[in-house]
Amino acid sequence: MTDFLANIILGINSLVHNYGWSMVIFTILIKLLISPLDYKSRKGMRRTTAIQPEMAKLQKKYANDKDKLNQKMAELYRKEGVNPMSGCLPLLISMPLLFIMFAAMRSVANTELAKQAINLLVGGVQTNETWLWIKNIWMPDSPFYGVIVDQNNLRMIPADIWAKVFATLTPETVSSLAALGVDASNISGTTLFPLLQQTQAYAAETMLWPVLPKMNLLLTQLDIYAKPNGWFILPILACVTQLLMTATQPQQPQAEGQQGTGKFMKYFFPIFSLFICSSYNAAFALYWVVSNVFAWVESLVFNLMFEAQDRAARTGKGVKEEDSIK
Repeated sequence: MTDFLANIILGINSLVHNYGWSMVIFTILIKLLISPLDYKSRKGMRRTTAIQPEMAKLQKKYANDKDKLNQKMAELYRKEGVNPMSGCLPLLISMPLLFIMFAAMRSVANTELAKQAINLLVGGVQTNETWLWIKNIWMPDSPFYGVIVDQNNLRMIPADIWAKVFATLTPETVSSLAALGVDASNISGTTLFPLLQQTQAYAAETMLWPVLPKMNLLLTQLDIYAKPNGWFILPILACVTQLLMTATQPQQPQAEGQQGTGKFMKYFFPIFSLFICSSYNAAFALYWVVSNVFAWVESLVFNLMFEAQDRAARTGKGVKEEDSIK
């Protein structure tokens, strides 16, 4: 399944010839695919929220009789046509798909980074995949990262990706690598990075900003590159769009004393978005932003649909009551 989704990304890129726009299209396709599940989940949560006052009355009335409470709660669910698991089951179904999708994006990113490293080592030039202001979409959109693939990203590329990339190399490229002492059976980020550091392109692209080369924080120190890969725009957009999406998401009713946890999670996810998108490749950050925007618009549309359904239900109920009076 991972290879299937990765091939979809590659197929889209073969048409649009840009991985940035390919990631936008891929994200929208995935979100459209799971949109029916989101609809069912939110509709179930909305129904559960609507009967919260009745549930609270039952909990208060039968606080000392758990068996009776469970019986009355089950009766309430049947009466209102509510499935208590309806808000969770669609999410449980969609989560495996999301994990597989993340693995597919990671596979494509690792493959492209491996190719870039080999091209830089053999040809002295790294072939970058640009998108708008971002110079290399496989590196983070940040002034704290350069365009050249770094040691940490190279080490994260698994052996099977290196083997797959090596299998696609021309005999001339294989010979050039062998001349540099790179063994096809032992190729890895650990063996390539020391060689990359010796190239002129690496030295030129990894120079630090002379005015302020480093930024000292409480727990770490960040390098500021003279030729940054990006300007931290996508991480900030990820944080802002996460806030927007959270504001329009239906909130599950919380027990007394748990409101503080809800407020914490409301701000935790935007901060987490900022952190993860500032350190991961820009293609992933772009997915995060597009996904949040899609979910925000989707929430607005769903809310309008639910409100229209509620109005229709009230109107129909009113008509039936009038007919019964007559």
